[in-house]
Amino acid sequence: MWNSIAKSIEQAISGTFNIEKYSAVTGGDINESFLISGEQQRYFVKVNDKARLEHFDAEAYNLHKIRESECIACPSVVTTGVTTDKAFLVLQVIDFHQPSNTLWRKLGEQLATMHKQTSHGQFGWQQDNVIGSILQPNRWSSNWRQFFAEQRIGWQLQLLNEKSIVFGDIDFITNACHQILLNHHVEPCLLHGDLWQGNIGFANEQPVIFDPASYYGDREADIAMTELFGALPEDFYHGYYDTYPLPEAYGVRKHVYNLYHVLNHANIFGGVYVEQAKACINRILSMA
Repeated sequence: MWNSIAKSIEQAISGTFNIEKYSAVTGGDINESFLISGEQQRYFVKVNDKARLEHFDAEAYNLHKIRESECIACPSVVTTGVTTDKAFLVLQVIDFHQPSNTLWRKLGEQLATMHKQTSHGQFGWQQDNVIGSILQPNRWSSNWRQFFAEQRIGWQLQLLNEKSIVFGDIDFITNACHQILLNHHVEPCLLHGDLWQGNIGFANEQPVIFDPASYYGDREADIAMTELFGALPEDFYHGYYDTYPLPEAYGVRKHVYNLYHVLNHANIFGGVYVEQAKACINRILSMA
């Protein structure tokens, strides 16, 4: 495996590279991760089953689009490929450090600047990608309410139904989500798509975001996700709101947006997330 990865890196950098050392990196739930080094070069490598190559290619494309926005830093992609039985994604190594309050504020400002880029015009993405290990459909749509209710909430509920985890009538639940989003005007912008503290770092006095599940959607979905598993430091929100304030009704809509991520966790991990999803759905039905 390592020989194939080294050869792919050599092709990408148009130079020589021999792996002298590799070590496993802990922390991820979906992929195996490694740091590899040799000849004063270091790379971060994600590895999974060969069938996951499309997922790695999709992640590489997401990172490319974030870098293309020129608003916020993310890891640069070196190469993707397959070995005899594995798929891999090679990224630049980023050495993270503890952030100051100023850097958290800077993250909010930079994310707001990325969200202000609204020239695309439609909701969706150039390809389906993944959120965690679950397929994330991204068919183009001009209707945000329909897009989110069907391709986010409805999709996750259907996957759970196939596992015999049923929260009620799918059409009834998605219609409730549709109703809460009904009078909300949205201009599609580039989203990270899975923005929680575990996918944020700081290096060289700059914020860095990684592991995206990007698409063009409502910026409120990114902000809602930052609150789901414990809010980010207040300086982040001050930086964001001072740059790009959110409407007051965001406080209602965020429950719909975060239901998607709770359902996704229920699909991947089950257990406590199933109960959390049930509570989220009951709250949304009471608001619709």
